[in-house]
Amino acid sequence: MIAVADYGASNTQSVLRAFAAAGGEAPVLTDNPDTVRRADRVVLPGVGNFAAAKRRLDETGLGAAVTEVARAGRPVLGICLGLQLFLTESEEAPGVPGLALLAGRIVRFRTELPVPHVGWARVRLTAWGQGHAALAPAFPGDEAFFYHVHSYRPDRVKDEDALAEAEYGGPFPTIVGAGNVLGVQFHPEKSQAAGIALLRGFARWAP
Repeated sequence: MIAVADYGASNTQSVLRAFAAAGGEAPVLTDNPDTVRRADRVVLPGVGNFAAAKRRLDETGLGAAVTEVARAGRPVLGICLGLQLFLTESEEAPGVPGLALLAGRIVRFRTELPVPHVGWARVRLTAWGQGHAALAPAFPGDEAFFYHVHSYRPDRVKDEDALAEAEYGGPFPTIVGAGNVLGVQFHPEKSQAAGIALLRGFARWAP
């Protein structure tokens, strides 16, 4: 079972439709931590404010459930704010800890370009991302285009955890992962064929 954690901070219906387009097992949308704990793999989508989202994860018990699944070695995927919540902290919410499933922090873009960063961006696999089984279906070469909407981005991640980079006033990690944990800063559910292929890869991934 693929569980999509519903904590009121995401466009979950678009994620469900994208998984349906990817074929295979239909995911279950749930706000029940026990259902998340029983899942074979878990998706944490999200848009909005880091502090408010983390508070909802704490209040509902969904954050603890996602953490348990990750620590049990089952695949977990964070989408946009979901990825940000996987890291240790965010400039958007000083003093509010993330789930710390991945090393690193979230910082606001420091650029003369308009913020938020909205639109399609070229995503290039790093040496560590090349050959990653979950990413391979979306990257027939070493790059593909994905749709981004965000003011904050990952920073200070381990070199080997930065699986792909995009550019906006400079390079930034846009796919981050370690072991069975994977996060994408973009929206695969809005990224047409490449995004559907990435979700298909995650659904079949056996880390």
